[in-house]
Amino acid sequence: MATKKTPAKTAAKKPTAKKTAAKKPTAKTTAAKKPAATTKSAASKASAKKPAAKPAKKPAGAKASTDSASASTSSRRKVSFNVKDKVVHPHHGAAVITKKVTQKVGGESQEYFQLEIATDQLTVFVPVANIEEAIRPVISKNQARKVFSLFKEEPQEAGSNWSRWYKVLNEKMTSGDIYQVAEVVRDLTFAQQTKGISPALKRMLSRARVTLISELQFALDVDEEEAIKKLDRALPKVEADEPA
Repeated sequence: MATKKTPAKTAAKKPTAKKTAAKKPTAKTTAAKKPAATTKSAASKASAKKPAAKPAKKPAGAKASTDSASASTSSRRKVSFNVKDKVVHPHHGAAVITKKVTQKVGGESQEYFQLEIATDQLTVFVPVANIEEAIRPVISKNQARKVFSLFKEEPQEAGSNWSRWYKVLNEKMTSGDIYQVAEVVRDLTFAQQTKGISPALKRMLSRARVTLISELQFALDVDEEEAIKKLDRALPKVEADEPA
């Protein structure tokens, strides 16, 4: 009978073993809390060191840099445009600002300048917020003379790599720089007169001439016909070599 009592005691102790296993997550929780305690002490150490590491002039420097940034922005915005101004759009050429309008975009009201392109029956809307980046003023009379002087310089030719030359000419066309557009007119006119050019380059030459003429009209205060005459007179005439 004594032998039977011993298993009963062992069976009673088994739940105790299970309870101990149940307490193991508590030990894990305590272990999980350790990083938090470490973080807290590290944070308190960092906060204790903050006054020593903090430079005395940091806030003033940050404020100064913000002020200078806002000052540069405001100085940039001083060169503003108004309705009736004659301007140049890099992709469409010379234009006139006809009016300022307000439109809703994405539920927010934004102001736009409406541009009437001089060369086409085209209306373009440019956000007032970044107007300085989107358009530029028309060149002056002195700058127009510099455009004509570029025609006297040696033209750049395609050489053996026509595809690369076309890419360079196209980049000049989309640059918005009137001098680079003038170089396109000079180089393609020379190539057309001496060797002939492809239909794609003929279209580019035509577009470059229109862009250049439209700005020369505004810069020299002449009509389109007079601007064309001035351009053609300035371009050098080159006779193509006759075949032997």
